Parts: sequence; structure tokens; C-alpha cells
Amino acid sequence: MSTFQINTNIGALNAYNALNKANAETQNAQLRLATRKRINSVADDVSGYNVGKSLDSKVQLMKSAQNNIGAAKNMLSTGESALQQVKDKLTQIRSYIADATDPTKDRTALGDNIKSLGQEIASIFYSAKFNNTQILSGTTALSSVGSGGVGYSANLGSLANSFTFQTGADSGDRINLDFASGLASAGGTSITNSGFSLSVASDIATALNSFASLTTTDDATSAQEIANLASVTSMTSGKADVSSTLGKFEKLVTDALGKIGNFQQRLDVKDEYLTSAISNAQSSVSRLFDADMAMEQLNATKAQIGSQVATSMLSQLNSAPQNVLQLFR
Repeated sequence: MSTFQINTNIGALNAYNALNKANAETQNAQLRLATRKRINSVADDVSGYNVGKSLDSKVQLMKSAQNNIGAAKNMLSTGESALQQVKDKLTQIRSYIADATDPTKDRTALGDNIKSLGQEIASIFYSAKFNNTQILSGTTALSSVGSGGVGYSANLGSLANSFTFQTGADSGDRINLDFASGLASAGGTSITNSGFSLSVASDIATALNSFASLTTTDDATSAQEIANLASVTSMTSGKADVSSTLGKFEKLVTDALGKIGNFQQRLDVKDEYLTSAISNAQSSVSRLFDADMAMEQLNATKAQIGSQVATSMLSQLNSAPQNVLQLFR
């Protein structure tokens, strides 16, 4: 190529293109340093961007699921504390029943004690709430009946067997905490002798009503009523079992506590898995998106030097056609 052309300066044009490239490399490296990310747009790495965003989405879902697990554990702990109190009070009632066999004891007072404990148990079932929702019983709420009447109806949304938590990134990964399904009742027997209404299983309602009925002032009658709470009958299998209201009540409480323990174990396993899965997914996202700061600083420095050199060369090449003026002197 002749060096005496002045209409088009090809050398300066090539230097200009090189300068643009060096400036782009500088800006790209500086952007990565500023954002601390290797991928700042889809064009930087289409495959890496798609994979990274998919993993990041799963991380957010798993974190939400982990929060759900924490809430589920708190709810189970609330239910466990309430049921332990119920179980302790049932044990006290059993001790009063044993005391009633002693003719020297004030059986009427023992009956009053049992009645008082029954009211406290009913209160526990009513007041055991999580996020202002009852977890051991259904509730009865005022609702319209017919054209203008008002009556009570079961609030199914508050039943303990309706608590379902998502415990994984997949929407189908859920756990239904029906630990109190044997205690709560949808159609429920309403307990009203304690100043409030709640829907519980018929065995529990029968027991609580039996406790509340111990109101006689005669020691002999009180002793008989107290004894009836712990009557023993023969089951169809031929084995003797405490099938009275008290025994059935205790079994329901024991079964619910056992379910709570099983659910807590399952939630611990899920929590441990999610912790590991979140850590691994975040590591993969970091590998795809995070910039190597040391390398990007080297790239930025190299591109800046290249830009300065290209600017100098462009200046020299841009003035090169002036040599032609020597021919006209």
C-alpha cells in the first residue's frame, strides 16, 4: 500500500479501531470491578446466565422453605407445651381419683378440684394458639342461619389438621402437620361449661363435661362419680383396658405428643438438607457470576495501557499524510 495517499488514511483508521477495542476492554473490566460480577448482562455468558438465574431462584425458594420449617417448629413447640400441661393436669386428676378411695378424705373437695382442673384443661385447648389461630381445637363462630337467625358453626380453617407447610423448592414438597387431628373436630362437640365454646373430639368433650359434672355436695355420691371417671371395661379383644373418658382422653393427648415428636424429627432432617442444598447452590451461583477481582484488575490495567498506546499511535498515524507536503517544497 502506498504511503502517499491522503484521501483515505487506512493506518489511522486501523489504529482508531484498535483504540475502540482497547477502550471497550477497559470499560468491561472496570464494570466487572465495580459490580463484582463476571456476568452483567445475558450477552456476557448466555448459558451461564440462564443456569445461574435458575439456581438463584431455587436458592430463594429454599430459603423461604427454611423459614417455613422454622415457623412449623415454633408451632409444634407451642402445641407440645400446651399438651404437656394437659397431660400433667390429667395426672393430677388421676391422683385425686386415687385419693377419693380414702374414706377419710373430703370427696366433695376432691370433686371440686377435678372440676377446676377440667376447666383449666378446656382453657388450654381454647387458648393454645399460633399466629392467632387455634391449633388444638376447632372454634365455633357466630354465623347467619336461615333468613335472620343467628347460630354457631364450626370454623374449619382453624382446625389443627389444616396446617400445611412447603418445605422445599418444589411446590409439591409439603408437610401436613396433622398432629392434633385426633383432638380437633370439624363438626365437633361444643364445650360451653367453661365460658367459651370450642370444637373437640367427642371423647375429649365427654371427659371435660364429666369433670364439670362433679358438683354434688354429698361425699358418697361424689366418690361414685369420681370412681366412674376411671372405670375399667373389657375390650372386644378380651384385654382389659381403661376405656373410660379419662383413659381415652389421655391416649389422644399421648398420640398427639408422639406425632409432634415425629414431625419435629422430620423437620430437622429437612432443615439440615436445605442448609446443605442452599450452600451448594450458592457456591455454584458464585462460580458463575462472581468476578475474579485480581484478574479483572490485571485486565483493566492492561487495557488502560493498551488504550494509551493506541491513542499515541492514532495521533502519529493521523499526521502521517503530512509527509506528502515535502514533495511540494
